[in-house]
Amino acid sequence: MTPMTLAAVADVTGGRLHGATPEQAADILIDADVVTDSREARPGSLYVARIGEQADGHDFVPGAARAGAVAALTTREVEGLPCVVVPDEQAGFVAIARHVIDSSPQLTVIGITGSSGKTSTKDLLGAVLATAGETVSPIGSYNSEVGVPLTVCRVTPQTRHLVVEMGARGIGHIEYLTRIAPPDIGIVLNVGHAHVGEFGSLEAVARAKGELPASLPAAGVAVLNADDHRVAAMSEVTDAKVLLVGEGEGATVRATEVVIDDGGRPRFTLQAPFGSARVELGLVGRHHVGNALAVFAAAHAAGMAPEEIVAGLAAAGPVSRWRMEVTTRPDGVVVVNDAYNANPDSASAALRSVAGMSARGRRWAVLGGMLELGGDSDALHEQVGREAGELGMDEVLVVGDVAAPVAPGARAGGAGRVRTVPDAAAAEALLVEELAPGDVVLFKSSRDSGLRWLGDRIVERGSAS
Repeated sequence: MTPMTLAAVADVTGGRLHGATPEQAADILIDADVVTDSREARPGSLYVARIGEQADGHDFVPGAARAGAVAALTTREVEGLPCVVVPDEQAGFVAIARHVIDSSPQLTVIGITGSSGKTSTKDLLGAVLATAGETVSPIGSYNSEVGVPLTVCRVTPQTRHLVVEMGARGIGHIEYLTRIAPPDIGIVLNVGHAHVGEFGSLEAVARAKGELPASLPAAGVAVLNADDHRVAAMSEVTDAKVLLVGEGEGATVRATEVVIDDGGRPRFTLQAPFGSARVELGLVGRHHVGNALAVFAAAHAAGMAPEEIVAGLAAAGPVSRWRMEVTTRPDGVVVVNDAYNANPDSASAALRSVAGMSARGRRWAVLGGMLELGGDSDALHEQVGREAGELGMDEVLVVGDVAAPVAPGARAGGAGRVRTVPDAAAAEALLVEELAPGDVVLFKSSRDSGLRWLGDRIVERGSAS
C-alpha cells in the first residue's frame, strides 16, 4: 500500500473520524494491505467493513484489530479500532483506490478483459512485467468491484506496473472498473458465451468488453484479438493506438509455425514490426498462443525489449489454481484440473489441449455443468460433448444434471465410451476404480459445479497409493 495516514483517508473519502482525534489520525499510518477479510489483516492494515449477503463486516472489526489492523473504514461507529465512517463503504473504498492511482505517476496500468483466459493472461503478463520492475497483479480472479480496488491498494511507491483483470456481468461494469484504475494499455482477448445468459446476446457481451478500449486515452494502446471479429471491431470505439494480435494475416503481432510438444506446450514464431522471435511457452494449452501474443504486445507497449519478453514468456509457469493445472501422479496418471470455471469456449480450449498431449493410456474428459448460459444451455453443452468425441476422447464422464446434454453430443461425436453420474462423489468412485497408469484425465466445469475439488482429490488419491 502507498502509505496514507488515517487523516488522509478521511479527507479522500469525505468520511468522519470515530475513535481518534484529528491529531491522532494524522499519526496513524496505513502502510500495509487494505483488506476486506479481517483474517487477512496484518500490522499497518486498513480493514474495510463490507456488508455482504451473508455477513456484516462491522462484526469483525475486533478480529481485524487483533490481527494488526490499525484502522477501519465503516458505515457506522464501531469500537475496537479508530474508524473513518462513510455513507457507503464501496464508494469510500473506491475513493481510496483511485487516490492510490492518482498518487502514482510512475505507474503503467494494463487492463485485461475477455470471456475466457483473463486470469491466465493476467498471470502471464504479471510474470513477464515483473522481470522489468515491481509489478502488482490480482490474486486469483480478483476482477470485480471489490477485487479491483483490493488489487490497486497493493501498489507501493516502487510499483512500476499494475495489471488489472476486469470482469463484467452487465453493461457498464467494465466502464466502472476503468474509473477506479484508468488503464494506459487495454487487452481484449475474446467475446464468448461466458455469462451470456445474463447479457442476453453475444452482441451485448461485445458491447460490455468494448468498454475497456473505449476508456483508453489517445496516448494509450489497445491490444485486440484479430482472430475474433467482434474484438477486432473494437478498434472503432477507441482513440488509442491499436495493436491487432492473432494468427491471421490481419494481425500486427502474429504467431506462425505453431507446434505443440508432447506435454501440450506451444512453440511458435512471433512476427511483429519490432522484430521476430521463436517463442517457447512453459504453459500447457494451445490457447496460450493467443494469450502470449497479447502479453507480448502489451509488455512491449509498456517499454520492455522483445528479447526480455520472450525470456519472460519461456520462464513463466502456472500461478492461479485450477487453470490448466497439470499434475503427474506417482502412478503415471496425468491430471489436468481446469475446473475453476467453464464456458463453451474455454471447454473447447481445454479439450483441444488434452487432445494434443501425449498419452500412453486413455484420454478422459470429466465434464460438469457450465452455468449462466441462458436458454442455449442444453445446446451448448451438447456442442461441447460433440467436440469431445470429435477430438478422440476415449472416456467421457458427464457429472450432474446440468451437464446431461454433453452425453448425447459426445456419442454423436464418436467418443470411445460415454457415461453419466449424478454427482462428484459418484465420479470419484468410478475414477478411483478405473484410472490406470498412462491415462490423462481432464476436469472441466463451472466453479459452482465443484469439479475442481474432485480433481484435487484424484491427485491426492494417486499420491496416497
